[in-house]
Amino acid sequence: MAEPKTKPTKASVDQFIDAQEKESVRDDCRTLVKLMQEISGEPPVMWGTSIVGFGTYHYHYASGTEGDWPVLAFSPRKQNLTIYFMDGFKGKAKELAKLGKNKTSVSCLYVKGLEGLHLPTLRKMIADTYRYMVKTYPVKSQKG
Repeated sequence: MAEPKTKPTKASVDQFIDAQEKESVRDDCRTLVKLMQEISGEPPVMWGTSIVGFGTYHYHYASGTEGDWPVLAFSPRKQNLTIYFMDGFKGKAKELAKLGKNKTSVSCLYVKGLEGLHLPTLRKMIADTYRYMVKTYPVKSQKG
C-alpha cells in the first residue's frame, strides 16, 4: 500500500504564511491559525508543503486504506482558501448559507478569503468539527 504523501513536517508555519504573495492571504492565514489553535489547543504544524494542521487523528477505511491527518486544517491555494472539515457538510446547510459566499466538496470549504464571511459562524463550524473528530477518532496531540 502506498504511503500517504502528506505528512507533518518540521517546516515553519510562520515562514510559510510570510511567503504568501498577498497581504490579505497572509492576514487570513494568521486569523485561521489563531482560531484553530484556540479551538484545538494544538500548535500549528505544516503538513506537506501547503497545509497547516492542528492535532492528528488516525483513520482506517473499510478498503484497508489508513493514515494520519490533521484534526483541523487549512491551505491557502491559488484560487481559494481551503478549510478542511473532515466530518463533511451533511446537516450544515443553514451554517453554510449564513457563512457567506462559499463552495464545498466532500470535506473542503472553499472561500476567496475571510473578508465578507460571518466569522462567528465559521468559528462555530470549526469548533463543531473539532468536537466531532475528537469524539469519533483517536486524536494525538502535536505538542512537544
